[in-house]
Amino acid sequence: MENPDVLIAGAGPTGLVLALWLAQQGVKFRIIDKAPGPGRASRAMAVQARTLELYAQLGIADDVVEHGIKMQTVRLRETGHEVVELSVKDMGAGISPYPFVLCFPQDDHEKLLVEHLTAKGVQIEWNTELLSFTQDDSAVHATLRTNGTESTVAAGYLCGCDGAHSVVRETLHLRFPGGTYDQLFYVADVRIAGGAKNDLVGNLGADTFGLMLPVRSSGMHRLIGIMPEAMGIKEKPEFEDIRARVEPLFGIEVAEVNWFSTYHVSHRVAEHFRAGRCFLAGDAGHVHSPAGGQGMNTGIGDAINLAWKLADVLHGRASPALLDSYEAERIIFARKLVDSTDRLFTQIVNKGIGGELVRTWLVPRLMPFATQFASVRRMMFRLISQVRIAYHGSPLSEGAAGSVRAGDRLPWVPPTGANADNYWPLRAMNWQIHIYGEAEAAFALQAAELGIPLHTSPWSESARQAGLARDAIYLIRPDGHVGLAMRNQNADRLRAYAHRLGLSAPAFA
Repeated sequence: MENPDVLIAGAGPTGLVLALWLAQQGVKFRIIDKAPGPGRASRAMAVQARTLELYAQLGIADDVVEHGIKMQTVRLRETGHEVVELSVKDMGAGISPYPFVLCFPQDDHEKLLVEHLTAKGVQIEWNTELLSFTQDDSAVHATLRTNGTESTVAAGYLCGCDGAHSVVRETLHLRFPGGTYDQLFYVADVRIAGGAKNDLVGNLGADTFGLMLPVRSSGMHRLIGIMPEAMGIKEKPEFEDIRARVEPLFGIEVAEVNWFSTYHVSHRVAEHFRAGRCFLAGDAGHVHSPAGGQGMNTGIGDAINLAWKLADVLHGRASPALLDSYEAERIIFARKLVDSTDRLFTQIVNKGIGGELVRTWLVPRLMPFATQFASVRRMMFRLISQVRIAYHGSPLSEGAAGSVRAGDRLPWVPPTGANADNYWPLRAMNWQIHIYGEAEAAFALQAAELGIPLHTSPWSESARQAGLARDAIYLIRPDGHVGLAMRNQNADRLRAYAHRLGLSAPAFA
């Protein structure tokens, strides 16, 4: 088999999305996984708006939305009694083309991603394990085992998307500092009596924390929570061991159990996301508490951040130094996210007076009042949807215009009349210039000479509300983040930026 430019170890959501982006960009790769097929007992359920925006660039967002359920209402319970009902319908209206949280279980999600890869002619090598590897200046040399038979492969780069027990991370001897929560968690796929419910139900409690989310494909519900401490749980617990405790918490009667599993949750971030020609992404680089539905989405963000940089370098469109920005951008975000979700989860399950006040007073009294205000709802959406992710300190980020800083995600400007929204050009997955207003003739000419696509949109109130500046220059990266922002149409500065990153004309094609 021909040696690939990229070897992807792990075919979970992170590895699958990395493969999809590389396939779209014409990069030669192999994707392997020691499992016999897509996962079954999955825990990740939420697909956030930023993930859907990135999926739109791949042309798969509509398919994902169609297979999931848009969350309309969140119902919070405490000791089995409902204390809060929150409407989350279109919380992000005007912020994103996907102003909602989508409920789409990871197992269904993975199957859909596999289908899209198969449609591109990509075959995932299941039952194939990465045993070991070495690297030198020109390649990564890996030993694989498929159904008991060993083989070797030399790849330009190795991407470890192989989960919390990553062979790639362990072989590189990268530390994985953090900790593991004392609580044992359960996950179950169940059918409830009385028909499906399309709300997200959460139970708050020191030892009764749990979530119930709907599964569109089967009409089942996914239950995720903490195993009760006082149960004297046996070595291999079953749902029947906790039925009497779980059903009252969610106010349900479970009619059928499809599957049930238990697991421990950690909060860790690897000390590095890159070592030479090897990269870590997803759970191989960071694992989270279940609070906020962020883990899987963060892994997918890793995949796309890495994929476009690999594609640019491998196609000779950018200097290999571009790859240095992957760790610089993603590890900072991972550390902040793991810290914040750890603090949130710890507060939710805190058995002290502080946790009790949060669950019984702060949440039921403050949240219904606060979420009446549009500004609060928008803030909450920005917080959980990952549209706030920015790379201000990145070596790729330079300048500001309006309230938009280089490194920010390009603000969304909704479609007007016959005009598409400003995200439509991003499907080209290339570097491109956006101007909201008019391009000066001299600047447009020099942008053309550099080979950079230039997209102009009529100045509008929507653009102003999004924080964009009239007639300013926004050089957009392939992942939809702003690389260069400048108030004036300065072609010399644009040329200097491209030269600094080693960008060549093919990068803009």
